Amino acid sequence: MIFTTAALAALLVSAAAAKDSRTFAVLRHYGNGPLTTCRADPIVSPGTASAHLHTIMGASNFGLNVTGEHLRQSQCTTALPKADMSNYWFPTLYFKDPKDGKLEQVPFYYMNVYYFFEPTNDQIKAFPLGLKMVSGDAMLRTPPPGAAYGKGSNMDPSKGPITAASITCPRANFNPPSWPKDSDGSMAGIKTNQDGEGWGFPFEDCDAYASPLRADVHFPSCYNPKAGLDDYKNNMAFPSDAGNGKQDCPKGWIHTPHIFFETYWDTHGLLSRFKDLVGKESPFVFANGDATGFSVHGDFVSGWDEKALQQIIDNCDAGHAGMHTCPGLIGGVNDDSKSCKIECPIDEKVDGKLDKLPGNNPIQGWKYGTSGSSSGSGSSSGNNLAVGVDSAVPKPTNVVKQAVTSQAPTTTVLQTTTVQSTTTVYISAVGAEPTDAATDGKTVGDFKYAGCYEDTSDRVLSGIIRANLGRVNNTACVTHCSSKGFSVAGTEYGGECYCGNELSKVEKLDDSKCHMACEGDDADKCGGDWALSIYSKGGEVSARDVHAESHHRRHIHNHYMHHRRTPGGRIRR
Repeated sequence: MIFTTAALAALLVSAAAAKDSRTFAVLRHYGNGPLTTCRADPIVSPGTASAHLHTIMGASNFGLNVTGEHLRQSQCTTALPKADMSNYWFPTLYFKDPKDGKLEQVPFYYMNVYYFFEPTNDQIKAFPLGLKMVSGDAMLRTPPPGAAYGKGSNMDPSKGPITAASITCPRANFNPPSWPKDSDGSMAGIKTNQDGEGWGFPFEDCDAYASPLRADVHFPSCYNPKAGLDDYKNNMAFPSDAGNGKQDCPKGWIHTPHIFFETYWDTHGLLSRFKDLVGKESPFVFANGDATGFSVHGDFVSGWDEKALQQIIDNCDAGHAGMHTCPGLIGGVNDDSKSCKIECPIDEKVDGKLDKLPGNNPIQGWKYGTSGSSSGSGSSSGNNLAVGVDSAVPKPTNVVKQAVTSQAPTTTVLQTTTVQSTTTVYISAVGAEPTDAATDGKTVGDFKYAGCYEDTSDRVLSGIIRANLGRVNNTACVTHCSSKGFSVAGTEYGGECYCGNELSKVEKLDDSKCHMACEGDDADKCGGDWALSIYSKGGEVSARDVHAESHHRRHIHNHYMHHRRTPGGRIRR
């Protein structure tokens, strides 16, 4: 048989795309605990406090709003592969002390994220930068549809309801069973077809060595580009059976890696305090108020270097050895003797002994009943993936969005602390549609609006960077800069204030780029994404000659970076 060049090329592409067997690599995290524990969820509740507390892993630019580009500029990540600047998060687990009824966080043990590359006729492609996914249903207080005693989990939409999230309870033996025999879920959890797995919290102690209570969440792996990166209720679906052990995505969708969260908490360490409850009930409750465990769920935003992830998909089958051992790993591996940490922008008490859950979520399910919920109702998305939406978001005690900054010293730093700590700026209204922008002729005192100007990572206005003003508006920023002797003030991202006397670079933008409402004045506009609303005395701005400064500044910066051991500065995005 004779093939044309085009036909032969098509056959080769088809052969390369098809995948006959599963390969996988486990993404491991490093450091002392999670990135942060915070009542923030930039997917479901962007720009404000979320209804319940989450434990967050991954990149340091996590905040009330995130984009893929933002995450790529993070200073650090808890993931071992440096190329992964994604965020992974899940509800925090609490222990309700049977003696006094107080609530306290269960010690977080560790998290693994499995990256499965399944058999398929499709070509598996890297996550597009900024892809947002949610799996599981935060609103469930009853068994998930399709759950039944002794029945296995299902991730194939052609075979019934998806049951992607469950609880695993590793034990030395399973006599008595971890979930009551023949439970229907009304007053206890339900065992799957595996002794150690079920829907809902188990009533027994999870006492296996180095493997206590675990939340398991599978994510869909078919991306619908027509829905877009942000539409988490419609942009993803699980693949369907294509025969011959393969699973394919709908036509026109993109087959991405199948990720699977394994999240462990040290429940066994609390046994002495709940041993009288063993076999009768569970003392644990998720931060959303769920005492059943049916609502286990997870969230993901991709911050991957797409080229690096594609190289892993095409070449790596490291398995449990870890993704950081993949051959030819692009970007290298983080130093696991350090930790990546950020502060939460929500100023509230979330640990220690608590009378109520953060966000004041009522405890629900089983003996607590299901009435009185203030968290809204769940919704089933059209992608065969149940997604709970927090429709009534409690107001935060105090949302802290102003950065706590530290200026990099010019002297040599010889500290040897190994904890890498970052204080992150949490931005507002990323991606908001442009509205009426500030107009020429607007004045604040003797400062006049000069226009909308481009900012850079080096800061074009650097006399004062992110002045600590609380809820920023243009009047407050101008007043502050003027009081410090500066002649130029600029606001950015709706909530940041910068001062100086000239710009290091002058590139004027269309006023529509400065479209974000000021945090301290909804009627005014305070810059935008890498865009500064500039006010100056006289309404004009000039640029300093940065060429003469660049060599000296770069020499000082390189000297400092070479010698320091603890980062004193941070990179916002």
